Amino acid sequence: MLRTLPAFVFALSLGITSVITPAVAETKIPTSQAEIALGFAPLVKQAAPAVVNIYAKRIVQARQSPFQNDPFFRNFFRDFGESRPQVQNSLGSGVILSADGYVVSNFHVVGGATDIRVVLKDRREYAAEVVLADEDSDLAILKLKDAPEMPYLPLRDSGAVEVGELVLAIGNPFGIGQTVSSGIVSGLARSGVATGAARGYFLQTDAAINPGNSGGALIDVNGALIGVNTSILTRSGGSNGVGFAIPSDLVAQFVAQARQGFETFQRPWAGMSGQTIDNDIAESLGLDRPGGVLISGLHEASPFRAAGVEAGDVIQLVAGAEVNSPQEMIFRMSVAGLGSTVPVTLYRDGSRQDVEVSLVLAPEDPPRATLTLNKGAALPGLQLSQVNPAVVAQYGLRFDTSGVVIEDPGPYGAQVGLRTGDLVLGINGVETDSPQAVAKALDQASRRVAIVVQRGLQRVQIRFRL
Repeated sequence: MLRTLPAFVFALSLGITSVITPAVAETKIPTSQAEIALGFAPLVKQAAPAVVNIYAKRIVQARQSPFQNDPFFRNFFRDFGESRPQVQNSLGSGVILSADGYVVSNFHVVGGATDIRVVLKDRREYAAEVVLADEDSDLAILKLKDAPEMPYLPLRDSGAVEVGELVLAIGNPFGIGQTVSSGIVSGLARSGVATGAARGYFLQTDAAINPGNSGGALIDVNGALIGVNTSILTRSGGSNGVGFAIPSDLVAQFVAQARQGFETFQRPWAGMSGQTIDNDIAESLGLDRPGGVLISGLHEASPFRAAGVEAGDVIQLVAGAEVNSPQEMIFRMSVAGLGSTVPVTLYRDGSRQDVEVSLVLAPEDPPRATLTLNKGAALPGLQLSQVNPAVVAQYGLRFDTSGVVIEDPGPYGAQVGLRTGDLVLGINGVETDSPQAVAKALDQASRRVAIVVQRGLQRVQIRFRL
């Protein structure tokens, strides 16, 4: 079972970052008793001052049911009772990224928090606010308020990390206090392995990571951050030596965008769909081995299409790095950064070709034309938008999706079962291809309403009475 490390009272997260690339020292195996006896103590002393504890509070809606303590009836009355706001406390960790007080942590530690306190190792305490967050990456950047010059640790280019390197994981497992564990980098370019919010591309390590290490630092022998610990593969709930960390190259882009004033992480838009190549596909394409991403379709406005990429091409290199899955390709684009142009190597008709692709945001064309239904409507507060490439990227839809998306179901829409990200296909048998068409169909509905929506790979019909 794959677990995203929880953030709760007695569960901390940690991370060590910065924007400066350190000089790379020669990596070697200890050869003398003196080197072995030295251990990692100097490295830990160097890293520890930049490690912080994070205390976060958030308001959640909870239902009070008279059956909640009954072992039988509580399963039948989960949604019974009045919904009341409650304060939820979480305890996590983070790492100071820069002298001016930028801190990295996991989204699930601080996401939605209304009050955040950051406590340094020397017990100094500062208020902080989330300045940039992304649930899909499970990363968040915080900024300390009214803080003096802070200790921090540098970021290393995670693309230069090799399997077998010695690493330390620093965190606060089970809330027992700052703890250091050692191991090696066990694997690179792991994709499709994390659960929960985090998705994409990860480093793997066998350094012990347990609940409470969430958002913690994975550092190399020079004291530079190479990854932010985010999840573990486990059957028991504890560490089995298979942990995953978000690469520091992506953290660097989060810091850069936070400094530019972005509140959510902006990813470059590919505007296409593709698949991993297995042995059978490789043989049919004339490749000597499996590898790369087979492009199955491109949006007419895709920057890859503008660069000359066609359906049936195999993307092999992005910015000089091999890509073997769509997730890895998007990761390479993300760490290259918006506004840049990257070299892309593709395979077509038995030969390799090089093209230059501009990394841009998904366009808002056609306009979203967002419409919010008023109080007199059948579902007041329902917010609808026309699907365009930016909407597709925001909700993770297929690149060729069209129609109407629900941006906010509103209080009544949520009650009947509508969700943010649902595609509205039709109402009472009438196809709806615009927000205005949805509003008109609801206005013309009688007492009974049947809304058909596309939710992921499922087509769902929601019926209710007005």
